[in-house]
Amino acid sequence: MADKNQRRAWGDELFTALRERAVVAPLTERFPDITIDDAYHVSRRLLDRREAEGEWVVGKKIGVTSEPVQTMLGVFQPDFGWLTNRMRYGRMMPISEQLIQPRAEAEIAFVLSKELKGPGVTPEDVLAATATVHACFEVVDSRIRDWKIKIQDTVADNASSGLFVMGEGVSPVGIDLEAVEVTVHKNGRFLSSGFGRAALGSPLKAVAWLANTLGEFGVALRAGEVVLSGSLVPLEPVKAGDAMRASIPGIGDVEVVFT
Repeated sequence: MADKNQRRAWGDELFTALRERAVVAPLTERFPDITIDDAYHVSRRLLDRREAEGEWVVGKKIGVTSEPVQTMLGVFQPDFGWLTNRMRYGRMMPISEQLIQPRAEAEIAFVLSKELKGPGVTPEDVLAATATVHACFEVVDSRIRDWKIKIQDTVADNASSGLFVMGEGVSPVGIDLEAVEVTVHKNGRFLSSGFGRAALGSPLKAVAWLANTLGEFGVALRAGEVVLSGSLVPLEPVKAGDAMRASIPGIGDVEVVFT
């Protein structure tokens, strides 16, 4: 396990990479003894640096929840990251100005009406605490060279967070969130599809996992926050000029054009 100064140094390195749109060698390659606990402290340092520049937390995200994403990245357990106000965009998203090696994923976003704090949060608690659910694109990114990540690398790098966009929200009451199917089109052509159960068996289970995991760190999911529940489809590399649309019957659509 690393000491406080080493964790701060890693966080500062990733913050510089974020701001300069640069990549760094995998932390696990250079520091094989780095632990997941170290990595979460690094992620917190990265957030502290962003907050010092005027950003604020608007929610949290769950990463690496579905089998296709786990297989693609070679990371076989979920993680979490922080969402800030500067990460949320509307239909036009300037990835060429902000991201390095972006990949888009379609998922279901939650907006909470009540606080959730583990331990002991159940999927039923999540449903009762949810104001609206939304079709969402998260565009993940990595400051780690060539996406050569292990779980410690992605955790330290704020769960490989990038930017996100959400469609209009609806009440989750009466929606079978395990069975809903998202269909994704890229540049007008069918790209992929996936079901809600791809996210740890259910998006509700995914959010409950997040609430309980954050509870171990004394952190709550707050009323009004956005929670991104994890990709339902494989990650798709994107570039300026691409356009994507995700449709989830019963929930709605979301569109994004990358600039």
